[in-house]
Amino acid sequence: MAEPQFRTPKGTHDVLPEDHQYMTYIKKAVRHRARQAGYKRIDPPIFENRAIFERGIGEHTDIVEKELFIVSGKQRTEESESDVQFALRPEITAGICRSYIEHGMHLLPQPVELYAIGQCFRYDRPQKGRYRQFHQVDLELIGLKDPSLDAQLIHVCMNIFADLRIADRLTLQLNNIGNAENRRAFLVALKDFFIGKERHLPELDRKRLQTNPLRLLDSKEEDTRILLKSAPTLDQFIDDDSKQYHATLVEYLDELGVKHTANPSLVRGLDYYGQTVFEFWDSSSGAQNAVGGGGRYDGLIELLGGQPTPGVGVAMGVERMIWHMKQAGVTVPNKDHVDVFVAQLGPDAKKMCLTLIAKLREKGVHTIGALGEASLKSQMRLADKFGAKFTLLLGQMEVKEGKIILRDMAAGKQKSIKFENAVEEVLKLLGSENLDTYTLRDHFDED
Repeated sequence: MAEPQFRTPKGTHDVLPEDHQYMTYIKKAVRHRARQAGYKRIDPPIFENRAIFERGIGEHTDIVEKELFIVSGKQRTEESESDVQFALRPEITAGICRSYIEHGMHLLPQPVELYAIGQCFRYDRPQKGRYRQFHQVDLELIGLKDPSLDAQLIHVCMNIFADLRIADRLTLQLNNIGNAENRRAFLVALKDFFIGKERHLPELDRKRLQTNPLRLLDSKEEDTRILLKSAPTLDQFIDDDSKQYHATLVEYLDELGVKHTANPSLVRGLDYYGQTVFEFWDSSSGAQNAVGGGGRYDGLIELLGGQPTPGVGVAMGVERMIWHMKQAGVTVPNKDHVDVFVAQLGPDAKKMCLTLIAKLREKGVHTIGALGEASLKSQMRLADKFGAKFTLLLGQMEVKEGKIILRDMAAGKQKSIKFENAVEEVLKLLGSENLDTYTLRDHFDED
């Protein structure tokens, strides 16, 4: 077989049918739990003004400095036409907050609860389980600050993981990083501590010390970790109100039966987070195979031009959840099977089969057939490859006699029946409980 001329771009992947089964299952679990908790679905654009991410996520974060996909274009306004730099969204929270401001959602009953399921893009170094184009589940609670809301958000996530049967593979890591004033005071002390010690830091952490010193706390570099043992700690600078808020959150999580681990090194990689931060880590490998995380972002909407508005949210990686499900041996229901294969021979038979296939499908029978001009023997082999439960065979003789042959593929037995009774016979054999019937209402919001 010749090598294909084109391949997926580096860091991307095709979501093949077998993975779509998992993806559909995850979406159903998310929608079910989100609706239970009063969330409504939203879909912000896949690209936004670059400044939204620079203001919200932070100019000196890895995401903005190294991972933004930039899209150039012109944005026409009534007054003028100006060059604007757009970026493919690296996460969804900033876009949802922009939408909250733009559409005056502060006038709605608060908190506004929104969820999104969609693609994000980061020009990251591709590695196992990490892609440049990936899918995220995003839940946001905007407009009210209460530790019970933080606890409820985390509880919804744990319910989703339990539904997917991966909850026992994850640990909830929890930290309190205080408010903006607390962090500013801490960062001054941290920079003072590292004066004269910069040469002992790896190059990346030397840069972080100048641009985003909080990220030093979750550095993986051994030299940095050793120095941090003697450095001031963030906890020393957190005010009493923040400590009380966090303590109350912990009480609520305990009340809900949500197990958690205190992690003073957890800071998250986005500047807009404050106070509550959390991540869902792999129980065996830690942050390496984490499925996501979140926290409070009480200053983000103001940064984007809105009024001071509290918020808390979480993002979870769909590909990471699929990986954990596969590792745990979780299989998902698969409706992509073939109930009936319709084989035919001759133009008259083919014409009759088209109507038969349409009627079977309308009744909820997964049906394929009337394919090409191959012999009946070849079509039977094809029916076997498709894994069809039953095959209906219509040759020239059957057309003349008004009959059709019904074959049970597993039992290897067949019988001749009247053509007009074929649909009724198939429905009886499959059973009404196995028919794939639906109304549009039942399958609303499937994607």
